[in-house]
Amino acid sequence: MAKNRFQGKDGPTTRQLRVGELIRRTMSELLQRGEVHDPDLQRMSITVGEVRMTPDLSIATCFVLPLGGKDADVAIAALARNKGELRHLISRGMKLKVTPDLRFRIDDMYDRMDATRVMFAQDRVAKDVAAEPESPDSEDTD
Repeated sequence: MAKNRFQGKDGPTTRQLRVGELIRRTMSELLQRGEVHDPDLQRMSITVGEVRMTPDLSIATCFVLPLGGKDADVAIAALARNKGELRHLISRGMKLKVTPDLRFRIDDMYDRMDATRVMFAQDRVAKDVAAEPESPDSEDTD
């Protein structure tokens, strides 16, 4: 199994999760209030779905999606263009030695959830899910 650079062998640490959530909430509030001085960002409503931290907390990968999913590439480009200002604004409310570098990716979680729903709706898959697995303990010993 390939090692995920965002997780140790047991998954993300509590600190990674806490810092990621703090950055997610802070960034959501900054974008909602329009504190970043970029016309592209001010005309969009952007949802920050998740922020994943590297184990050393040096990189925060932000999974974002503009409202309606339109102009996602424009949103990513605008966020990347303003990452210095975003880092500065985020660092004001955090008590970390170093503010992490920000990376931006499209949040495709909803697309993956839709694909999973479609898969589970298929007759073949529904039959497999509905079938009860045989357990070795259920054999008749009469």
